[in-house]
Amino acid sequence: MKPVRTIMQGQAKESFENLNKIVGEQITKGMQNSDEIQLLNSIKQKIELVKQNPFYGDNIKKQLIPKNLSVPNLWRVELSQFWRMLYTIRGDNIEIICFILHIIDHPTYDKLFGYKKQ
Repeated sequence: MKPVRTIMQGQAKESFENLNKIVGEQITKGMQNSDEIQLLNSIKQKIELVKQNPFYGDNIKKQLIPKNLSVPNLWRVELSQFWRMLYTIRGDNIEIICFILHIIDHPTYDKLFGYKKQ
């Protein structure tokens, strides 16, 4: 089996770094549990699962992939507190790379996919 790498890009990288900063501040204040800590742990756990199996997430049908993402495939992983992580898989003869594109809350996810409240 080919080795699997994960790379955070754009919005996902920005969200992850911001969340990491918030959690770092909370931990220095002595907090051991918060929504942010749970979310960060959830992201780290899911990234490890994706590294073990790139097809871990739910495959999003090609016709449902937002055009502005410009990716040939898209996968969704559910995180704690109804957050979502979106990634695409690329590979060659040497390795598989999972590009993590978005780490977003549910309302932002709905907006990205054009879902409307009923």
